[in-house]
Amino acid sequence: MATEPVPGTAHGPDMAKVKAAIRGGTLAYFVDQFDIYLPIVVLAPAMGYFQSASISAATASLISSLVFASTLVARPLGAMVFGHFADTVGRKRTTLVAVAGFGITTLLTACLPGYATLGAWSVGLLIALRFVDGIFLGGEYTTAVPLAMEWSPKHKRGLYASIITSTSPGAYVVIAALTLLLLQVIPSAGPHSAYLQWGWRIPFFIGALLAAGLFRYYQTQVHEPPTEHTGAKHKVPFVRLLVSHPKALTQVFILMTGAWLATNMEAASTPNQLANHVMLSSKQVTLTMLVVNAVAMISYPVYGMLSHRIGRRNFYIGYGIGVTVFGAGSYALMMTSGHGLGAPLGYGVVLGLFTIGTYGPIAAYLTERFPADIRSTGYGVGYSLALIAPAFYVFYQRQLASVVPSHLTPALLIAIAGVLITVGGALGPETKDVDMSLDDAPTTG
Repeated sequence: MATEPVPGTAHGPDMAKVKAAIRGGTLAYFVDQFDIYLPIVVLAPAMGYFQSASISAATASLISSLVFASTLVARPLGAMVFGHFADTVGRKRTTLVAVAGFGITTLLTACLPGYATLGAWSVGLLIALRFVDGIFLGGEYTTAVPLAMEWSPKHKRGLYASIITSTSPGAYVVIAALTLLLLQVIPSAGPHSAYLQWGWRIPFFIGALLAAGLFRYYQTQVHEPPTEHTGAKHKVPFVRLLVSHPKALTQVFILMTGAWLATNMEAASTPNQLANHVMLSSKQVTLTMLVVNAVAMISYPVYGMLSHRIGRRNFYIGYGIGVTVFGAGSYALMMTSGHGLGAPLGYGVVLGLFTIGTYGPIAAYLTERFPADIRSTGYGVGYSLALIAPAFYVFYQRQLASVVPSHLTPALLIAIAGVLITVGGALGPETKDVDMSLDDAPTTG
């Protein structure tokens, strides 16, 4: 059987370049997600450093959600800006700028003074730096992931995509383990404890070092895809995306809105609910989320290969139904299972399998969904634009609390997320056989 042509040479694949691109995409996604989850996990026990001890629990929860949301809402802006340059200047060079940018902002965050020094300006600076960080992060995956997929052979795109995206729960696991270790060896009780004063800075310094290593790797190891995979250059790829491919963008927007809503419930809302309603300690919450995301990480390659066997469209239709039934159901059971670690941990594993698994084949699907000349822009904007509405999940939960008990509002939002994923998948065409070397991404359906 003939080997499937892969970008690199006229006679066959340049496997060194293929492997370098896949490794680069995997490392880039890991570093990106490591940075994203820093405020959720690392700062959760240390937010007292940035705010007055006299504020109410509701205000403290709102501030924590704004720190996380500020990164998310900035990512679409980064996707538009860096997607433009990725499609007009080149994937590799644009990736380098984005990586340098979020590495510097993460380092600056690690050096922030607290409320005792700056008052309310402290948390304001934290939110501002996370916003700038989000712009560069939105640019990083907009460039690095399409680059990796353009180097990938068609029959392995689902698998390679899932390996890349599995580093998202993997990054959560690493941060949770690191935080758990720090909480174990560094005093964390009280506003003057070592963890609140300086311990939380350690993971941020590590994030900055990871960004520096990623920058060096792309600089020396990763190559631009060949021109037949990146397409002709357009002066304003974002405008072409809006004018020529509005149906594709709308369909991806619906699917990704569901994906991000489910993700925020699993990654951001669950830790708070485990602490405040199930009454788990900080260490138990961190351990639970570590296990949940470790199991989800293992499932990603299974989902990626499944999407290649049954098709991306069928996968998302079916997975969305699973999110609505099993994802929402397991969350409700987790919240009503009583106190103690065992039952919440078990239901949490099911929750992880049926919420964030959407991302298993997503890198392959979104790059297959858009033609070569606007692939980075389409991928980045489609992936990021849907972040905005789900980022304000706290406000939706407050409104829904008049309909269902407050601790069950995330379950209702997960059910809605599953419906959106199913509808988004059904509205799109099948993409797994798209040839990246042709301008034939399906834009109807």
